Amino acid sequence: MRMPLVRTHWLREIAALDPAVDYERIAAITARHEFPWDLQQALSFALFRTYAVPSIGRLLYETGEFTERTQRRHDDTALLLDEMSEHGLESPGGRRAIRRVNRMHGGYDIADDDMRYVLATFVVTPVRWIESYGWRRLRPAEIEAATAYYRRLGTLMGIRDVPETYEGFADLLDTYERRHFAYDEGARRVADATLALLCSFYPRPLRRAVRVFALSMMDDHLLQAFDYTPPRRSVVRASRGALRLRGRAERFLPARRKPKQTRDLRIIRSYPNGFDVDHLGTFPTGCPVPHTGSGSAEPAR
Repeated sequence: MRMPLVRTHWLREIAALDPAVDYERIAAITARHEFPWDLQQALSFALFRTYAVPSIGRLLYETGEFTERTQRRHDDTALLLDEMSEHGLESPGGRRAIRRVNRMHGGYDIADDDMRYVLATFVVTPVRWIESYGWRRLRPAEIEAATAYYRRLGTLMGIRDVPETYEGFADLLDTYERRHFAYDEGARRVADATLALLCSFYPRPLRRAVRVFALSMMDDHLLQAFDYTPPRRSVVRASRGALRLRGRAERFLPARRKPKQTRDLRIIRSYPNGFDVDHLGTFPTGCPVPHTGSGSAEPAR
């Protein structure tokens, strides 16, 4: 039997890497070994943030995909992102997943500003989550690597004017939310469907408590955008305190030896017999339309 890895095992590897060059390896260590549960939670709540921008939430509602096939859309998003992370953005497997995303997005008229904002949620939301609830703070190299990773992904998706630094992404996210968060009936229905899906991952007797817990993780302007009733402040404090206690307890666990795979999570339910990347996502009918104001810098081929 192999000895458990010491808690600092992966930090030592990260310290020996250059985030400007080895950003994919560092990002994979952070996501698959150090903070797999936290990243999963953070990206789930990042989805809610995108819905609160009416032009995004309304489009998702109009497709019907996120209200009628919520589980499958959740799974497809997670699996496509995981394919890129597992194989690498420059690999055949990674490029295959990016092509599927680009072809899916190409069937809708999506503003380049909205695409940049969604990319920013992937960069900023996990960092802020881990700063609040993780078992340790992220090292500067990890933040720099995550920024470089998503900058490269943005380039491969043909998104223009992607911020160059984490601070640039954070400023973009905060400014965009101040200007654009607003109530939209269709977006609210998408949020309701996603919240119901998240609750369905737990036994039925716990689902009401899970819903309140999820709402406790949302900040006030996000709750206002969906017209959700905020939980009591005491509930918010207790919920967030429980997450911080979880993080403190995790400090005493050994480092994760085996990388956590998204496809192995019990919440991924749509493909019990495996999946084909080329069949993930939506397949809009009709002629693809260009992104509003976009110009593909280097779309994946």
